[in-house]
Amino acid sequence: MKRILASALSAALLMGALAGCGGNTGYGSVSGSGSDASTGGSSSGENVIKIGVFEPATGDSAYGGKKEMLGMQYANSLTPTVEVGGTEYTVELVYADNGSSTDKAPTAASQLVSEGVSLVLGSYGSGVSIAGGPTFGSAGIPAIGVTCTNPNVTAGNDYYFRICFLDPFQGTVLANFAMDKFSATTAYCLGDAGNEYDQGLIAYFEQAFTAAGGTVIKDSFPTNNSDFNSYLNKAKDQGADVIFTPVSIAYATQIITQAADLGIEAPFLGSDTLDDNMVLEAAKGTNVQLYVSTFYQEGGDPAFDEGIKNYINTADGALEANGGNDTIAAVSAMGYDAYYVALEAIKAAGSADPADIKAALWDVTYDGVSGHIEFDDVNGDAVRDTAYIKHSTNDGAWELEGVQTVAE
Repeated sequence: MKRILASALSAALLMGALAGCGGNTGYGSVSGSGSDASTGGSSSGENVIKIGVFEPATGDSAYGGKKEMLGMQYANSLTPTVEVGGTEYTVELVYADNGSSTDKAPTAASQLVSEGVSLVLGSYGSGVSIAGGPTFGSAGIPAIGVTCTNPNVTAGNDYYFRICFLDPFQGTVLANFAMDKFSATTAYCLGDAGNEYDQGLIAYFEQAFTAAGGTVIKDSFPTNNSDFNSYLNKAKDQGADVIFTPVSIAYATQIITQAADLGIEAPFLGSDTLDDNMVLEAAKGTNVQLYVSTFYQEGGDPAFDEGIKNYINTADGALEANGGNDTIAAVSAMGYDAYYVALEAIKAAGSADPADIKAALWDVTYDGVSGHIEFDDVNGDAVRDTAYIKHSTNDGAWELEGVQTVAE
């Protein structure tokens, strides 16, 4: 009853978010399951359970989507079967590229429905998850969000779960960190005007920062913008103590590069999207101070680290998908955990039927490489209270700054 009531109360909020969410503009086409290295091989035979992979392989979020998929693919390579009712089933990953675009997301979601998947993993990117969610809900297929942190992903959709922390928590953590670490009193916030994720996180950061006595200056840039000099100069001229920019990887690399050229001294705070080796490369050799909040830091699980590094370096196409090196992205760890949460739900359901799996998901618990995972009774959100804060060493690596909890 609690879940049904929550869904009814939040339905209007979700529809409003969908109406106003522009999202990133993608340039790729939707693709399905295939047999090449980038999508994995198709399985044949009678005993097959299909798990849909709803991720961006093209567009602004492709860097992150490919790394999130790597975690799922690595997990599938280790555990390619699941036992259901005493029978062993092959787990087939079925892919649909949502193109990093809210316009393309419903089509990609519909494709997975037509493929007969039992449940769905993804997506990297809250906007596309929000846009694709109603399709999964209408089809009665449960979805497990991996790193889509905006609250509206699960609000009003009884079929969407997620294993990551949420933006109200992440925004508060970063606002507190700005004040604790840098004694910041003025923060400059910059995001994509058409992106649900950017704007939501900035709102939560502003709420926490101003509640603690700080002042926030905000700007939004148009989608596909590439010149950030005027925004960065404004932050400098306004005396910002920190710059908070929870943008996509593609935008972050440009912002960091241009900030280095301008000699911006204020530290940059980024959200989980900036936890990426492409962003590290942009900061390499510069004096830019960069701090991010994220889900996992290399060293958290040595056995996992060793295994996925070997996979990245040996599996066909994996190194390229990871950006050309074997730095472990937090989203890869989360994709890995999401795959095993899906298997736990299938085993608990004792069935490949989506309705049975959805019913079982509410009670699934799993201790993954990113921490303990379970879902709340209201929206199916992960019960998480911890974020990793790390900073760029400016020589191509991340260094753990600390672990921050809700209480802090």
